[in-house]
Amino acid sequence: MQTWWNTVSFEGKELYTLTEKGELILQPVDDIPARQIAILTEQDANTILDELKEKYIEAAAKLKELEIEWVATEDKLKLAHKAEKLKEYIYHLQAAGPLNLLYTIINDLTHASQQLSEDNYRQKLKITEAIEALAETNNWKEATQTFKDIGEQWKKIGYLDKKRNDELWGRVEAAKNKFFERKRSYQRENENELLQNLDLKMELAEKAEGLANSEKWKETTEIFKQLMEQWKSIGHTIPEKNEELWKRFITAKNTFFDKKRAHTEHIHHELDANLVAKKLLVEKAEMLKDSTDWVATTQAFADIMEEWKNSGRAVAEKADELWNRMKAAREHFFSSKNHHFESIRENLQANYIKKQELLQRAEALQNSTHWHDATGEMNELMDEWKKTGPVPREHSNKIWEAFLNARKQFFKRKDENRERRKEHADRKKHAHEHQMNDLLRNLAKEIKEEEERIEDFKNGLLNISPGHKEKELRAHLHNLIAEGEEKIKRKQAKVEEVKKQLEQTNTNQNNDTPKKSTEQPK
Repeated sequence: MQTWWNTVSFEGKELYTLTEKGELILQPVDDIPARQIAILTEQDANTILDELKEKYIEAAAKLKELEIEWVATEDKLKLAHKAEKLKEYIYHLQAAGPLNLLYTIINDLTHASQQLSEDNYRQKLKITEAIEALAETNNWKEATQTFKDIGEQWKKIGYLDKKRNDELWGRVEAAKNKFFERKRSYQRENENELLQNLDLKMELAEKAEGLANSEKWKETTEIFKQLMEQWKSIGHTIPEKNEELWKRFITAKNTFFDKKRAHTEHIHHELDANLVAKKLLVEKAEMLKDSTDWVATTQAFADIMEEWKNSGRAVAEKADELWNRMKAAREHFFSSKNHHFESIRENLQANYIKKQELLQRAEALQNSTHWHDATGEMNELMDEWKKTGPVPREHSNKIWEAFLNARKQFFKRKDENRERRKEHADRKKHAHEHQMNDLLRNLAKEIKEEEERIEDFKNGLLNISPGHKEKELRAHLHNLIAEGEEKIKRKQAKVEEVKKQLEQTNTNQNNDTPKKSTEQPK
């Protein structure tokens, strides 16, 4: 294994060591301790190493995707959780490559995320402490404006975790309450009734002006009623100020109610338009209710319902009538769909029972030493398996893997037995010829195993269950089949090369000696 290790090369190899037992060890990187990545053998070392390098490439791609998203995102704190999850994944990744580079990048991203959160916390803490100090001031006008503006300042700072944000905002609210209580107390103690009423009416005028452009029609209408009652309950104030404040108050009130009336007229037109849109959706649903294109029609009904939700309100009585028609069309279609798939489920269950029987027969054969008969029966079982339809999704992968493992166990034992017999027969042959024939056998075995793997992958294609990963799994299996066929071509070319070498060697040693058979092991 060490000889093999010295011949391989890949980026980041200096981070790894290979023990005499074939343990591939990732050396400590920064604060991450050493850990075992894989156990390699002479038979599978190259394959496993290729898989580990591929895993590194996949992880690097995920990290690159996060980096791009990080650069494009304005509010980077939204990516904090995603960065932490990817960091956990990379820290436990079983892969071969320069992992130290991935560690550095993901650590920089998570550190930057944490730093942004801490920056926001420090800014909000600074505001909180300033507000708490302001709660003690007697500069009423300036402080009052500051307290009014604090909400916008707070929002501009950006995201902070809920616990710390609520804690700081609670302190701001407490300081605000304390200040206004002190302000009211001061006004009661130091101002006469006219000044107090002036302050109250100024506050009502400001509130009214703040609500003049509100579009919360019902809520704001009630607030204006309350403000009007409060205005009436407040006594007289300085005459010249009273007229000015009343004009501001009533102007704001009239502005709001003028906009409300315009909005109400618009709503009536909108309700009529929404009713037309809903009627068209109902007619479309009724046309689809008898469809048997289950997948496309299910999606179509989902799209219709999404459009329904987005179509807005309509006159209640007419909208209810349309909704009842919509519901009836949907129930008709989905009732037919459920009936159809119930019959499919029954067929799936029957196929599952049959494949359980095939599995039991395969497992009974996996330890057989009657190689010829058992091989024939194993192939018959595979033919029967192919002819049997799919099974329920929750059992599909498990029963297929069990069946495949039983086959692999038998053919592995069969190959091992054949190799033992061939090794015994070839023990007395010339060392060079023995080496060449061994190489031929190994190549033949690898070709056979690759062919069996290809056959298994093809069988896997027949047994893929429908689902959201179906397309991805099919593409993966097709890639594996193509790679296997390419490997077979290379190994067959190597077989012909070795045969020529062996033939030349025998000719050189003894022209009178009959040529040894170069038939490929079966």
